[in-house]
Amino acid sequence: MPSSIALDRRSVIAALGAATLTACAKAGGGGRLADVTLRVANYKGGVETFMKAAGQDAAPYKLSFAEFAGGNLITEAILAGAVDLGSMSEIPPIFVAASKPPMRLIAVQKGDVNSQVVLIPHDSAITRPAQLKGKKVGYVRATTSHYLLLKLLEEQKLGFGDITPIALSPQDGRAAFERGSLDAWVAYGVQATAVRATVGARVLTTGLGRLSGNYLFAAGEAALLDPPRRAAIIDYLGRVQASYRWSDAHPAEWAELVAKATGVPAALYAQQRRERSAPTRLAPVDAAAIASQQAVADGFAKAGVIPKRVDVAPLWDTALNADLGRLSD
Repeated sequence: MPSSIALDRRSVIAALGAATLTACAKAGGGGRLADVTLRVANYKGGVETFMKAAGQDAAPYKLSFAEFAGGNLITEAILAGAVDLGSMSEIPPIFVAASKPPMRLIAVQKGDVNSQVVLIPHDSAITRPAQLKGKKVGYVRATTSHYLLLKLLEEQKLGFGDITPIALSPQDGRAAFERGSLDAWVAYGVQATAVRATVGARVLTTGLGRLSGNYLFAAGEAALLDPPRRAAIIDYLGRVQASYRWSDAHPAEWAELVAKATGVPAALYAQQRRERSAPTRLAPVDAAAIASQQAVADGFAKAGVIPKRVDVAPLWDTALNADLGRLSD
């Protein structure tokens, strides 16, 4: 049986959906929520994995999920009109900001940064970030891994020219690290936790104090301009928030469900949750979130990762803030 938290949130979500549809009808919007198929981009082991257990799977519209390996691919899918909604870190939208894309950042998902780590081999002589100078360091281009490495080097008054940076996919990075081809690996998520277990990798440092923990929900402009689809987006985000609250109240069940979906042992997810810097919470768009992404974009421009400075503010849309504010803490 769903928890009382989930039941309370379902009531809020239903009320929000009805209120939004009423407003849309008054504004001349046509269509019905029941006729909508909301196309959502997701990740393996993402929130959809435990929505049913949280009592949040019975939406008053159809849901279609498409699985992606990274936020950059989700950004591309939204721009291509293949999906209506998806989440990613602050970083992928920066790479398309200059083109004035038909996509808007509509909500902030605040979460953990301790799962973003710099790993070193268990027998490494490296004990301080400054000792990365001259070393082979693996990272994932255009991700939080890339930005964390940039920030870490900057703190030591170093740049990419002071190390041997090796851009790799998460899978290739893990393989290279495990066979001893890297002196350090900037990794994230449960893969990093797994490598600590399999080869005894040590954490040199984490994203705490260096990364914002902001993960962004983006929607296609066309979806936001369609009243019933927009109502479905608001409803769905409420279900996401309620599902994360359920996972906080049921950590063991959450770990088992995500482990079943990904094939990664539940114990590793439980460890990642114990070590996290903060729980996941949905929040409206605010000036701090926009400023945070702008700082990341400026850092990439300064380092030559993107050709010139971009203004990220036009990517953001506060139109859903009133609805999302009712779902926030």
